[in-house]
Amino acid sequence: MTGRPRSGMDWQEVEAHTGRRWERADGYAVVSLRETAGGDWAVTYDRLQQAPEGETYERTSEPTESAALDRAEEYRENDPH
Repeated sequence: MTGRPRSGMDWQEVEAHTGRRWERADGYAVVSLRETAGGDWAVTYDRLQQAPEGETYERTSEPTESAALDRAEEYRENDPH
């Protein structure tokens, strides 16, 4: 998966203490990934209650960093804003 997300809102990667993190331009949603203690990769999509689309939270585990990066991009692309 490459290219610009289909959603109308831009995402920007921001500094994270562990793993990687992307914030939606309006600040109402975050996608993050990090390696777990067990060696898998946790990927989360967290949209705040204040977001126009309402709140949601999703978390998945992926076996590799590459798969986790793909899932993180999928979350950003499928964001409804």
